[in-house]
Amino acid sequence: QVQLVESGGDLVQPGGSLRLSCVASGSIFYITVMAWYRQAPGKERELVARITSSDDTNYAGSVKGRFTISRDNAKNMVYLQMNNLKPEDTAVYYCNADLKLSGPSRLIYNYWGQGTQVTVSS
Repeated sequence: QVQLVESGGDLVQPGGSLRLSCVASGSIFYITVMAWYRQAPGKERELVARITSSDDTNYAGSVKGRFTISRDNAKNMVYLQMNNLKPEDTAVYYCNADLKLSGPSRLIYNYWGQGTQVTVSS
């Protein structure tokens, strides 16, 4: 019913930049919070950045000052601009959204994308 699709992952050298995109589609009435998580091999999935519908943002300490999250509410999209990438940023990056579906239900549902691989290596 709802799909989140990420794009933009790639192999990049240390110090390089990438921009990840995620589009949400389906029977969506309203998206509250959108976020990016990442999971490196052998590690737990962790929050990278989140943004509310009023553009309030939060970042993990390890990416603060290097990554920027933004969203386009009209297009149901969220972006992650990643600058000065480091090898420790290597991970699968997942898009996540809290949203209300079209229809009478007032419930907020949480959805995940399939992930996009970011590899930082020389």
